[in-house]
Amino acid sequence: MIGIYVQILLIILFWNADCQIIPRIEECGLSCSQGIHCKSKPSGGIFNSFCHDSPASLSSMVLKSMKISTVMKCVQGSPCSLHLNIKGALSLDENVRGLEICSFSLDTQQSQCTNVRFTRKKSKMLNGKKVQVQFNCFEVNVAQHIYVTMKTVPHYCEVKLSQQYYVEDCRNSDVGKYIPVCSAGKLDYNLDRARKTVTVNVSNFPRDQDYYVRLCHKWFTCEDVGAFAVIKGKESFKSVSLKYSQLLPCLCVEGWLALPDARRIQLCPFENDTQVLWDNTVYNPLTQTLAWEPACPVLVMVNLCRFTKSNDHCEDIENSFRNSPEKVKYSRVDTHPKLCMKFTTKRGSWIKCPFAHGEFPAWKMRTAAVAEQIQVFFTSQTKAQFSVLVCNRTQMASCESLGMHHSVSVGDSVSIPMSREMCGSTICIQGWRTDVDYSVPLQVCDTYCGFHGQSYSDGNPAKAMTHSLVWNQRSAAKVRRKGGK
Repeated sequence: MIGIYVQILLIILFWNADCQIIPRIEECGLSCSQGIHCKSKPSGGIFNSFCHDSPASLSSMVLKSMKISTVMKCVQGSPCSLHLNIKGALSLDENVRGLEICSFSLDTQQSQCTNVRFTRKKSKMLNGKKVQVQFNCFEVNVAQHIYVTMKTVPHYCEVKLSQQYYVEDCRNSDVGKYIPVCSAGKLDYNLDRARKTVTVNVSNFPRDQDYYVRLCHKWFTCEDVGAFAVIKGKESFKSVSLKYSQLLPCLCVEGWLALPDARRIQLCPFENDTQVLWDNTVYNPLTQTLAWEPACPVLVMVNLCRFTKSNDHCEDIENSFRNSPEKVKYSRVDTHPKLCMKFTTKRGSWIKCPFAHGEFPAWKMRTAAVAEQIQVFFTSQTKAQFSVLVCNRTQMASCESLGMHHSVSVGDSVSIPMSREMCGSTICIQGWRTDVDYSVPLQVCDTYCGFHGQSYSDGNPAKAMTHSLVWNQRSAAKVRRKGGK
């Protein structure tokens, strides 16, 4: 319950910070307590950087307090700007001639200093009098991190006030509305796919300011894609055409005012066009490595699968699932045309078959009915090792083994004795490569058998398979000779 109250309190605090109205000024300047005459002039801060031992009569509490806030200077006909409003309190002392106030930007490493001097008039009468000093001429940028110091003049050691301060950012409604760097403008676009150009139209930005537009690829940051274009503030035509090489989902249009630390806005209209990402697959025949690397960041599940023409389905291959935002690699991959890659996102699945065009050597499995046996042999342009078994296909992607599987080399064959029961529509001969890590299993189902009345009393196909699996080089050679006629 306490945690909920804390969250509500934080929300209220952030909401108040975003909605806070910044006080307005028309001129910046210095003011001191009534009856105290003071004046200021810019200071380099160098001459007051070295401290002196303080007199015994000087209290270390001569500097009482320092408060910092933000004010907005708005003059008719000019854009508004942000300034630090620094209020300090000190006790006058005959050993103190004035104050030095400095602001140091922790973002830009730039400093600003001013020297405040009190008029030496009846100084003894002013001793111990508390003086309020207000200075608001340090101009700052949106969201700047500032370090402010206040020292005596001369600077006495250990007599100093310092404070860090964060300037409001563009989320503050007042700052976002009136400070030019927060007026990022509005972007619209027109796409010409034939010419590969994006025409960007810009509106809602100060007319007297130049505006930058570029194309970028959005990763953790938006990375450049070519040079940026400039739209001149004085020009009436507020559009520019940018060339792109490839229409990727991370291709964005970015725009910002030609001002230091200007707020940037991005338009990413192609985020849903992810299909082009799946084309970036590469196969290395020397290492037998199949790799895919995203051209854009994308949350995707990648796996290998076996494509079936019968229903345009791709059956997943076990132990091939990868969930990575970066490069995906598969080593020792079979180059069979039916081996494909499947990409799955929250928007759907896409299938890419990198070996489907016959650019790489493929293997084939053939069967032939000889007497009461099924003879299985493989053809391949390269050396390869295979395994064969008989299985019962209970589902589209599941085929249960009905016996031992045996190894076969290219040029050899295996003869499998078959019963009449073994020739059912769900009984298949399945073969796959064993000399690679990822191979597609091929299946020949509903095989015709030439039987001579032989049968098994129990009708158990699994039992029939375990009777014998014999090598038959001679039969294989005979089948090849018959096939060559």
